[in-house]
Amino acid sequence: MTEDKKTKYAEIAQKHGDPWIWGIYFTLIIISIVESYSASSRMITTASVYAPVIKQCVFLGIGAGCVFVLHRWDYNDSKFLYLMIPGLALFTIFTLIYVMVAGEVINGAQRVMKLIPGVTLQPAELAKLSIVTLLSYILAKSQKNRDISTGGMIAAGAAVTIYGGLMIRSGMTNTLLLMAISVAMLVIGGAQFRKIVLLFGAYVIIGGMFFLIKHHNDDTDQVIAQAQTEFVAQGAAADSVAGAAAAGDTPEFGRSATWVNRIKAWWYSDSLVYRPITNKNQQEMFSRMAQAHGGVHGVGIGQSRECSRLPLAFSDYIYSIIIEETGMIGGVLLLVLYLWLLARAAMIVQRSTRVLPSLLIIGMASFITLQALFHMAINVGVFPVSGQPLPLISVGGTSIIVISVAFGVMLSVSRTIANYNNKNNKADNAVLPEGLDAVNPTQIVPKNVWK
Repeated sequence: MTEDKKTKYAEIAQKHGDPWIWGIYFTLIIISIVESYSASSRMITTASVYAPVIKQCVFLGIGAGCVFVLHRWDYNDSKFLYLMIPGLALFTIFTLIYVMVAGEVINGAQRVMKLIPGVTLQPAELAKLSIVTLLSYILAKSQKNRDISTGGMIAAGAAVTIYGGLMIRSGMTNTLLLMAISVAMLVIGGAQFRKIVLLFGAYVIIGGMFFLIKHHNDDTDQVIAQAQTEFVAQGAAADSVAGAAAAGDTPEFGRSATWVNRIKAWWYSDSLVYRPITNKNQQEMFSRMAQAHGGVHGVGIGQSRECSRLPLAFSDYIYSIIIEETGMIGGVLLLVLYLWLLARAAMIVQRSTRVLPSLLIIGMASFITLQALFHMAINVGVFPVSGQPLPLISVGGTSIIVISVAFGVMLSVSRTIANYNNKNNKADNAVLPEGLDAVNPTQIVPKNVWK
């Protein structure tokens, strides 16, 4: 890179944040608009063929507004920190508890809260964002000789356990994602490998105990529900109960049994070629058909054959439609795009003098990238069937806005770090609240060489 290009690049980074992150963000938006149109045939009603993509564009526009506001807001501003750490944590916990008690049921799981008619909120998506900011605070406050104190490790593990427990009805993969994010942040925070292994072991023990308790409770609930159904079936209300169950308005009892069955089906499965298509396996069957139909080069944008019969093609299985239309080449390029976001964040972390911004940017990048990897792994059969949106591409308002906020935070951090040693902007040297100004243990580049 020539000196002129380096200077121009540095000027852009100091004013607007890292150009590479901006490029990845806008590329994902373009893909989102194109693929939401291609994969939304099952969402089309009598209203308009363009209704789903218009709705997607509205949410992308709201998300872009969030990015614009946040990227100009210094990460070390006290109002920013109060909003993104304790404010977001309290709101997230409130919504998670509300959903557990009175949440709406979608696809057999109690996972959303209704705000107004036609508008819902998925607290599980908020929890992914909140755990990053909360762990950033905990790990920054717990720095001790370029390591995380034992108390900090316990606090971090407790935060993940509480969030994971509250999210359990929203899907097991959400809890696993939180654990993966926390491990990535602990590495950047400088935690010793021994402590990370011990914390992971604690996750396994607590998760196993929780699963056993939930499995027992699910069996009890199923027996009670069966008895109630038999009793109601003797009365005139039987038809209405059956209709509500068919419409998916009641939760699916025994979610732990569902998880076990999905894992067994994945672990002991033979080739899908020899399986008949049923209601239970149609997602993975049509998903693999879409990928096989795409081959290496794909069938072309808008030419998907399986989007009309693949359930949730517009959300949980949109990666399969992307592969069908763009082939293995398009699928690999999209994977590289998400991985490059994580790599770019890691490069920026090396230039940060403080641990708090390092944790914020690597946490957000890990959250986005790991969620994308989970989605892709489920689609191609590496992980058992579960629901996880593809960041910024899958249809879904809460997910799009949360991912946009994550991009805004990353751009804010990258902009302030780029201004390190900038005589006209001392944002990265601004005073942080007591205990949050610990030195970044992973800093490699001693001076601000932005490229």
